[in-house]
Amino acid sequence: MLYAEIEIGSFLKARRAALEPADLGLPGGVNRRRVRGLRREEVAQLAGISVDYYTRIEQGRAHTISDSVLDALARALRLSGGEATYLRNIAVPRRRSGAGCASGERCASGEGCASGEGCAAGCCGPGAVVRRRVRPGIRQLLDAMDHTVPAMIVGRGLDILAWNALGGRLAFDLEALAPDRRNTALLVFLDPVARELHPDWEAKAVEVVGNLRADSGRYPDDPRVCAVVNELLARSADFRRIWETQSVHECLRGTKRIQHPEVGALDVTFESFRLSADEDQCLVTYTAPRGSETERRLRKLRKLGEREELEEMEQLGELGEMGERLGGGRSLMPAGPVPPSAP
Repeated sequence: MLYAEIEIGSFLKARRAALEPADLGLPGGVNRRRVRGLRREEVAQLAGISVDYYTRIEQGRAHTISDSVLDALARALRLSGGEATYLRNIAVPRRRSGAGCASGERCASGEGCASGEGCAAGCCGPGAVVRRRVRPGIRQLLDAMDHTVPAMIVGRGLDILAWNALGGRLAFDLEALAPDRRNTALLVFLDPVARELHPDWEAKAVEVVGNLRADSGRYPDDPRVCAVVNELLARSADFRRIWETQSVHECLRGTKRIQHPEVGALDVTFESFRLSADEDQCLVTYTAPRGSETERRLRKLRKLGEREELEEMEQLGELGEMGERLGGGRSLMPAGPVPPSAP
């Protein structure tokens, strides 16, 4: 299955199915309803537009929809702020740059998408991974928080672009993952240890899908977003089940429990901060109340990481000494500290 286009009809149908006429002051009617929720004519009535026009919108045949109509639909369907933003994003026509890829990006093969086919024709293939760069100043900020605050940078499609040492050990071992697997959605739905790490896995899964759908509305032609959605639709029945609910909500703050295999349960508060100079990237931090058991366990987790780093340095030192003996006094190890691997 290819995620070729976001369908406004699916979203509107799901939202009107979630409402009960009585809750909106509408009569239930004499005849029994064949389906749940509001009828098209009731949505049109509440929005103050004709039934024909609403039908064309829901069927994707209204090519230009004014802001006032979108606002009226959002009020009629009792959309949340995130849902209203998503509706606006998927309703506004977008000019595709080049031959279909977003922002002039090329397919993994180096060629543009076939004309008129959009990114699903080629840019969403398995190899279409576009890695965004994280500015040096942001990496410096991550390092500055390293000893006390786990933190990471999350980009389009929920890719994890960078992290500090604590952030890389908070749940999944990010350093051990291939770059294209460092993605929150792929890890939650496809990694076998995800359900052990997240005791309330269903809530975590719903949160991730809501964030990913919001991202898909914000960047509908982005090849990475498209590829992530396609892979999950193909490989995860749980993802398909939640995705089909059309739920949209950006969860930017809250609390969560992580069952860490080395230090035990961590009850953390997370906050997301969108970077003003890089609006498609968010800084996500995880903290615990001062003096709490989780704070103590985070300190323990950091010490475990430092111990592993020290052991690794000692092993490198032993290899260096061995190289000197074998090389007649010339070390086989490179001079200077070993540079850290970039995420």
